[in-house]
Amino acid sequence: MSSYIEPLAQESTPSIIADKLRMAIGHGELKPGAQLGEADLARKLGVSRGPLREGMQRLTQEGLLVSIRNRGLFVVDMTPDDVRDMYLAREAIERAAARKILMGDTEGPGTVLLEIVDKMSVAEGDPAAVGELDILFHEQLVRLAGSPRLSRMHQTFLTETRMCIHALEETYSAADVRVREHYALAEAIRVGHADFADKLLIAHMDDAIARLINR
Repeated sequence: MSSYIEPLAQESTPSIIADKLRMAIGHGELKPGAQLGEADLARKLGVSRGPLREGMQRLTQEGLLVSIRNRGLFVVDMTPDDVRDMYLAREAIERAAARKILMGDTEGPGTVLLEIVDKMSVAEGDPAAVGELDILFHEQLVRLAGSPRLSRMHQTFLTETRMCIHALEETYSAADVRVREHYALAEAIRVGHADFADKLLIAHMDDAIARLINR
């Protein structure tokens, strides 16, 4: 009888490839609508085509890549409807995470989030840095809820958010506005004001949608 208690395998090559492609998509190295050339990617990553195909298949399942018959594999192009749908899902996850945080000790999580806001304030002259700290704030918000499932679902949406923000980082939103919005949310969580935090999250997501699709 085989045992389930066996040494854990290290992260597989397809997983590493999927992570690298996910980051390349999120940071604009692979742009929305771009076609992925299998031979070129395999050469650049220094991997064989088998693991590359498996890694790309994972991103197809996540919705970051789309297969078009007789044409090939492409990075998803975020339409206004895609942006709305992505933020709908993000809002559900982040509101659930905030509710979980607000059921316990809120001082620690709120302080962690406020520290990120302080860094955003310092980086106001660097739109790319503010964008990354914006993403980090929301990633930490979900992580602080202590729910691996919420965090796992959240990652794909953060990649799509990065795609949007990096494409529009100069015009997405003035840094001082983003700092104020994140400060208000972090402070509401720190003091345990659940209803206000929930309203702020909804407003923050609605504002992001408006800025991204009404440009």
